[in-house]
This record gives sequence, C-alpha cells and structure tokens, in this order.
Amino acid sequence: MLNNKNILVTGAAGFIGSHLTEYLINRGYKVIAYDLYNSTNSWGWLEEIEGKENLEIILGDIKDFNLTNKVVKKCDEIIHLAALISIPYSYVSPLAFVRTNIEGTYNILESARINKKKIIITSTSEVYGSGQYFPMDEKHPLNAQSPYAASKIAADQLALSYYKSYGIPMKIIRPFNTYGPRQSSRAIIPNIISQLISDNKKINLGNISTFRDLTYVLDLCEAYLKLLKLKGNFGHIYNVGMGKTTQIKKIYILLQDILGITKSLNKDASRVRPKNSEVNKLLCNFSLIKRKTGWKPQYDLKSGLSLTVDWLQENIDLFKSDRYNI
Repeated sequence: MLNNKNILVTGAAGFIGSHLTEYLINRGYKVIAYDLYNSTNSWGWLEEIEGKENLEIILGDIKDFNLTNKVVKKCDEIIHLAALISIPYSYVSPLAFVRTNIEGTYNILESARINKKKIIITSTSEVYGSGQYFPMDEKHPLNAQSPYAASKIAADQLALSYYKSYGIPMKIIRPFNTYGPRQSSRAIIPNIISQLISDNKKINLGNISTFRDLTYVLDLCEAYLKLLKLKGNFGHIYNVGMGKTTQIKKIYILLQDILGITKSLNKDASRVRPKNSEVNKLLCNFSLIKRKTGWKPQYDLKSGLSLTVDWLQENIDLFKSDRYNI
C-alpha cells in the first residue's frame, strides 16, 4: 500500500542513502532523493533501484541554502545523510568537512525550521572516539580524533541546539560501522574483499588490531524506519549497532574463509591513521532504540559478510582496491 508521505533523503545516491531510499520505496513511501549535482547527471547507486515511479531525484548541493530550502518545502519529513565521510580525506581538507557537514546540516535544519518539518539527522560512532567504557551508550563522552569526527560533533550539537532553541521535531540516529553492498572500496570490508579476489599475491591493509561494531546496511535501514514511525521522542540521540565488537584481523580471516582464498598480509603505512587519531575500539549499546521502537539487528556478521561478498563478486569491475589513498 502506498504511503501518502513524501520523505526527503539527502545524500540519497550514496551507499546508505541508496539502500534507505530503496527500503522506503519498497514499504510504500514516496521519496525525494537529494544528492550532489554532477556534469553527467548521474544518479549514482539510485540508477540500480526499482520503483522509480515513486522516486523524484533532485541534484544540487546541500551547501546551497536556496535550493535546499526549495527541496525541503516539497517533502513531509526529512532524513539527512548528506556528508563527507572519508576520515583520510578529512586530514587533507578539513575545511571541506566544515562546509559540507556543518554548513550543510545548518541549511537542512534551518529549512526544516522555516517549513516546520520533522527531521532525522545522521551522526556517527566516530564522535565517541576510542571507547572509554563498554558498551558505549548515548551518554558516552564525545572525543573528536579526526577532523571528520569534529565536523560531525559540531553538526550534532547544532541539531540539538535547534531542538532546544526552536523546538524543531528532530531526532539523531548514531550508527556504528555500517557495511554491505554498494559501499566504497575505501571502506575496510569491500577493500579486503576486492583485494582477496584480485590477482595480487598479497593484500595491503593498515591497522588490523582495532575493534569495530559492524551493522549490516539493511538493519540500519530498518532502524531509520522505526525512528521515522516513532511518535514524539524528539531531541534524543539513538545509537544503532550490533552490540558486538570484532577485531579487523578477525574480519580478514572470516572473509578468507567465506571466499576460500588465503593471501599473506602486508602492512601499508599509508593506510594507518596518525597515532592519536586512531579509534581503538567501538562497542554499541543500542538499548534506547530497542526500548523505544523494538529495533534489534537481524543479520549476524557472517551472513552479512556473505551477502556483501556475493554482491561485490558480481560488481568487481566497479572497484579499484589498488587506488586507496584518500
């Protein structure tokens, strides 16, 4: 059954945004997809999804307030994902992250305030930095260990200030590490997979001793939908994760087992974060969203990795694992 709501998804052509757009369309929503203008009029991963009769795509720039405000007027509710997310790139160009992640979030918040729209802001577990206690709940101290994390902390605080100052109906979703089909080859899981199935004799990785809480992308989409449907409960942050932590080294071993491929490992210094910038361990406490909405993850790590491997093997021509850099 078609839902009569128009949901605006910013950053809709990306990894999570495209899955969320598809997820909402499949559940009867109409989606307005807002993503970055480009000279080829590419819709990114949105090119791949079905149900385009319930999809309107607008290309522009989240940093452009005038267009963003016009787009917001067309929707009923907003899910804001548009952001620069590459931690290595944030070392190279911090200002780009300030402009997109902070100014862009200001534009969407101000537009939501003017047009009286409900909004979900997307945060990241990187705002916590290395865990100081485990599992990490929403009260965990914030610790920016990269310009990316600093920009997201600022964006989150701006969103909370809009709730407190203007009363806009706003929620913040804070995903821990997300993986699945369509993720950038710079991310650790698709990078390991693409290197394992390449012709290279060895694979190059950075620090494999760190621990991450990994959530399959469709579980995250369900969390967004649960928060979208949750009445009231504005002005709060909701962690989303598996509640389990896995060392990167174990992920490397699991992926070798799934693929039936074994390769020796070469530590690549260019892939290692600066010492004080490395986030050593993340472990999510998602009890708040579970209590409020009933959400809990459905995909275990092995099944999620297997689905990711299957997809990437079919789309390996799109990935360039040897071009890591930033």
